[in-house]
Amino acid sequence: MAEQDGPEDRKPQSDEAHSAFTPPLGVEQPPLPEDEHPTSEFAIPEGLSTEAPEDSEGPERSAFEAPGSGPASGTGRHPSPPAFTPAEGFPMVRLTKEAPWQDRMRTLLRMPVGDRPVPETVQRHDDVGPAVPRVLDLTLRIGELLLAGGEGAEDVEAAMFGVSHAYGLDRCEPTVTFTLLSISHQPSLVEDPVTASRTVRRRGTDYTRLSAVYTLLDDITGGTDVTLEEAYRRLAEIRRNRHPYPGWVLTAASGLLAGSASVLVGGDLVVFAFAAIGAMLGDRLAWLCAGRGLPEFYQFVAAAMPPAAMGVSLILLSSAVDWGSKPSAVITGGLFALLPGRALVAGVQDGLTGYYITAAARLLEVMYFFIAIVIGVLIVLYLGVQLHAGLNPDTAVTTHPRPVIQIVVSVGLSFAFAILLQQERSTVLMVSLNGGVAWIVFAAMHDIGHISPVASTAVAAGLVGLFGQLFSRYQFASALPYVTAAIGPLLPGSATYFGLLGIAQNELDKGLASLSKAVALALAIAIGVNLGGEISRLFIKLPGAGQASSRRAAKRTRGF
Repeated sequence: MAEQDGPEDRKPQSDEAHSAFTPPLGVEQPPLPEDEHPTSEFAIPEGLSTEAPEDSEGPERSAFEAPGSGPASGTGRHPSPPAFTPAEGFPMVRLTKEAPWQDRMRTLLRMPVGDRPVPETVQRHDDVGPAVPRVLDLTLRIGELLLAGGEGAEDVEAAMFGVSHAYGLDRCEPTVTFTLLSISHQPSLVEDPVTASRTVRRRGTDYTRLSAVYTLLDDITGGTDVTLEEAYRRLAEIRRNRHPYPGWVLTAASGLLAGSASVLVGGDLVVFAFAAIGAMLGDRLAWLCAGRGLPEFYQFVAAAMPPAAMGVSLILLSSAVDWGSKPSAVITGGLFALLPGRALVAGVQDGLTGYYITAAARLLEVMYFFIAIVIGVLIVLYLGVQLHAGLNPDTAVTTHPRPVIQIVVSVGLSFAFAILLQQERSTVLMVSLNGGVAWIVFAAMHDIGHISPVASTAVAAGLVGLFGQLFSRYQFASALPYVTAAIGPLLPGSATYFGLLGIAQNELDKGLASLSKAVALALAIAIGVNLGGEISRLFIKLPGAGQASSRRAAKRTRGF
């Protein structure tokens, strides 16, 4: 059908809205009765008309444009009202393609909808574009894999934002909570929004799968030609891929982690062997409980009992044969393999970035896991007290300066932690060295500088977060594989053990004081990691990143 030039056949653009009190262009204003006078505050003043002049054909303006950004006031089809401009002006946001897609998407997320610049569509393969429901479904499936893998809420929203923008949906609002993901797309101000949601039922730790998802995200948002069918195919392959390490390797890694942690806090070869055996038995017992369908709470209870039992057994054997070992280091090493450091870091990070509902849910999950560990260890410690085992909470785990051995075992601890997290083989060495650096900084500040353990832990964790964020930004990947395993040597295993031992022997003051110290150390780790990552994004620019990494955050002062 041939197009007509008449104004009555002109249809508004998708993002063009009309006032409810102003007739559309081409529709005459109904005349007022002669005997009535306009009394409504919405009546059109005398001398003004709603009809556009015939010679005022100007360029179309979007309803989402900032005031004053279009034609000059008084000209064009829609005259711009006078805009209020602050004295310092509006900050300019530049979205350069050379910057990491995470920075570009975070920049948009932290801006109001009306101030967001429209990014360039990189995945539209025809004039019509892909179907909106399919793009939203793909976005939710990618976000589900990221959230189930342990990513923070802001990173998941940035990823969902990037996928939707790459396929042409420029007015999308993703929302992420602990188990629910939703995304809403509003085509224009005059059309109904389209909303889709997805629930995360199961969670798992597989950083190899997480890295593959980030590779797909980088291809989608970076300009590589990836159709919806290709994205779905690659996503299905990521889901079907098997874990990179078999079960026996994971069990051996849990033993290596516990043994290395026991030596790190003063143990010897005998302690290493007992701690490794206890951790491997706990790992197999937890797998057995998982196969029977028991919740994770009971799995943690079962996994905490064998290391504590091995520690009590070594104490009973030491009363008959003096091996000169430290049985308390056995239980301490077993706790290193069980403390939920990954969930704690993610929960504190969500709280610091403003996602308080998700942060509260993650921290509640950490509390449940911690209570499960407490129950499992206390059951064994109570039995040890009844058997008159020499459990002495006053005998703290003292570490003599053994720099070489401690650095080696800290690297081995981070290496085992990386295997348990199912990381790619290419990242295991880097994260192991990062864990060694973390322990060197902590030992130098605490043992040599005599600085408090909380401050030393925070600084060491900050360097872990800084280096991990830099590694991930150069690789355009997630920071979790470079950070989570590296904080292993800093986990508060000994403080947790002596807190539980004090409770088991009815010395609540000492037990609660030690547990409070463990909580403070855990929070220092989480805050340090998050602060190190923020510093890397604020002050360290990648080559060609431009100004895209300057993210705007909410401004709140004095509590309001």
